[in-house]
Amino acid sequence: MADPREESEPLLSRTRGGSARHFPAGVPSCHSIQVGPGAVARRDLCLDQAVVFIEDAIQYRSISHRVDARSLWLYRRYYSSTSQWTLSFTIFLILALAFIETPSSLTSTSDVRYRPAPWEPPCGLTEGVEALCLLVFVADVSMKSYLVGWAQFRKNPWLLAYLVVLLVSLVDWTVSLSLICQEPVRVRRLLRPFFLMQNSSMMKKTLKCVRWSLPEMASVGLLLAAHLCLFTMLGMLLFPSEKDDRRDRQRLTYFRNLPEALTSLLVLLTTANNPDVMIPAYSKNRLYAIFFIAFTLIGSLFLMNLLTAIIYNQFRGYLMKSLQTSLLRRRLGIRAAYKVLSSMTAEGEAHPEGVGVKPQDFLQVLQKVQLDSDHKQAITEKLHSRSGDLLSAGEFQKLFDEFDKRVIKEHPPRPGYRSPFLQSAQFLFGHHYFDYLGNLMALGNLVTICVFLVLDAHVLPKDRDDFVLGRLMLLGARRFRQGRTLPGVPRRLDQRGQVGGGDPRGGILSCVFILYYLLEMLLKVFALGLRGYLVSSSNVFDGLLTAVLLVLEISTLAVYRFPHPGWKPEALGLLSLWDVTRLVNVLVAFRFLRIIRSVELMAVVASTILDLIRNMRAFGGILAVVYYVFAIVGIILFRGVIVAPGNSSLAPDNGSAPCGSFEQLEYWTNNFDDFAAALVTLWDVMVVNNWQVFLDAFRRYAGPWSKIYFVLWWLVSSVIWVNLFLALILENFLHKWDRRSHLQSLTGDLEATSEVTVELLFRDVLQEPTEEELAEKLSHHPHLQLCR
Repeated sequence: MADPREESEPLLSRTRGGSARHFPAGVPSCHSIQVGPGAVARRDLCLDQAVVFIEDAIQYRSISHRVDARSLWLYRRYYSSTSQWTLSFTIFLILALAFIETPSSLTSTSDVRYRPAPWEPPCGLTEGVEALCLLVFVADVSMKSYLVGWAQFRKNPWLLAYLVVLLVSLVDWTVSLSLICQEPVRVRRLLRPFFLMQNSSMMKKTLKCVRWSLPEMASVGLLLAAHLCLFTMLGMLLFPSEKDDRRDRQRLTYFRNLPEALTSLLVLLTTANNPDVMIPAYSKNRLYAIFFIAFTLIGSLFLMNLLTAIIYNQFRGYLMKSLQTSLLRRRLGIRAAYKVLSSMTAEGEAHPEGVGVKPQDFLQVLQKVQLDSDHKQAITEKLHSRSGDLLSAGEFQKLFDEFDKRVIKEHPPRPGYRSPFLQSAQFLFGHHYFDYLGNLMALGNLVTICVFLVLDAHVLPKDRDDFVLGRLMLLGARRFRQGRTLPGVPRRLDQRGQVGGGDPRGGILSCVFILYYLLEMLLKVFALGLRGYLVSSSNVFDGLLTAVLLVLEISTLAVYRFPHPGWKPEALGLLSLWDVTRLVNVLVAFRFLRIIRSVELMAVVASTILDLIRNMRAFGGILAVVYYVFAIVGIILFRGVIVAPGNSSLAPDNGSAPCGSFEQLEYWTNNFDDFAAALVTLWDVMVVNNWQVFLDAFRRYAGPWSKIYFVLWWLVSSVIWVNLFLALILENFLHKWDRRSHLQSLTGDLEATSEVTVELLFRDVLQEPTEEELAEKLSHHPHLQLCR
């Protein structure tokens, strides 16, 4: 820890690199007013600067922005929750316009055979909404350019690109209105994903890492290309044309010409057409299998996995690099706040202990910081627990370690009972073994539902009336009525043609399960108290589902009454009796998820998955951007090329279509006639299952050049991004898995009063910024002056 007295030297003095060129004339600072009534304004400015720096540290934001009083006010308003939610909603709105704009996705199906004419918005409707969004973005870039200053704005490529995209979008929007919305291509639709990327620093870092990894990926790509070309030529030579057309299927089907052979082997590289591409040749001579096996071994099992290894190697330390940058920003923001507050102390009075921060000044700043009350209380308690007058730099830093913890409210005390019997019952029903019993009952309920679904698999939905329902949902009283149909097995007719009776045990079990859920909830409330019960999210989840199940049971009885012989009620209200039953069974299946919390290994894996989802939002955002751009390009290129059978000679009826073709498989919903259909089509191609069907169909409908589009999409989505996600999942999971014991050592117990976040979990592998590094960063701040 640095000596607090070392901080008495002016941070930005000329001896430490703070020449006057860093501070343009007219830039106010904490020390621009020395005496007179402006002392209050000077103090308020210092406090506001410290507040903003601390908020920047909390959110891992850069502190390179204006720090005068007016700019600080605008800065806090810009990063307020209202402004940021408005900006996020605007980005979502302008991206969602693609579903409504021509071609509209507002139809029940995308099947070209049955799709009705979609509703098309009138000219000016979506354009008006888009104009409002663009105005918000104009205000956003104007605010950012003002806050960072013109000098910094010119050096920021993202802000410059932001301005160019807005100008192009406004020009294209004007052209669209001048042509009464009849323009063939809207360029601005391709630029809309930029608004999403520029608003996320993690997405910008992701793009930078992808750019750094392209040379290594390109080297493997060249190996793959050479591999494909070599085996394509070998295939053309091994499968020459013969006189016997029946035995020439291999040549005519997969090696008809060079482009067709290259496409067949490219698809085989993804194993999508294996073993179809091999069977004709293998049936002719078993030695031909060596060709295809060697191709698959070298290409799929070696080169493709080598590409995955290269991507993993490039992104192995990506999360740590991101967290290292975030750590530097946090430390820099806190150190800047310390410098501002310590300068106030140095000017106010002399202290024998050296320069530091007054606790009362820190508390005043803490009250203004946008931070939840739990963290404020934790920091305040930590401040009061220390001894001494002034806060040193190290002590000031340690106070903000609470940022790395997610505070969990302590469990409220359990209710006290005087009766020994009630105390024993409270201990019994509050024990975790009672939770195990509940998990066992939930498993039993799920098993019974599966059994009844298997028994009723042959019963048509129209015949699934109260008798099927009786053993799955309705109350037990309905099962014991004499002369009723059997709720234990499917309906059958006796010798007189009447509905027979049966075993009522299935209905009793259903009633018992729901009553047990209600009893379990009441007993937990008795043992833990209402507040103690609601503290646990698992209990809230169970209680909510139990209440819904009970309400559905009671409402079903109230609407449909009790059954009688031959009773088959019509649907009343929004849902039929069978629909209500299916809803209940879905809720019971979801309630079974409570078992995850009780199994330690499953809980660790589940928490790891949740952390992965939170930490990989930037990568999901990049994938969404790629989907958006390719979908718009696909609409421009392939809109209307897929036509219904009978409307074109290229679309034969299913009876005459070759087996395994686009028409025979009825893939009519996979097209680019609207934005939603384009997204689903791209997803189906990304999975690469039967993607050769799409290549063949669009080659016939649109032309052979269409293969370039789909191969590019396969490279970007399946090769780069799928491998990227795999690498990140491995990296995150291995670190989380290896450090779960370290997490327990930090907190003492997984159920402690605070949960350690990912930043603290990886803190042991991050390097703390040095004092010299922090001083250097602060000395180059374009707007902050701390000279005394």
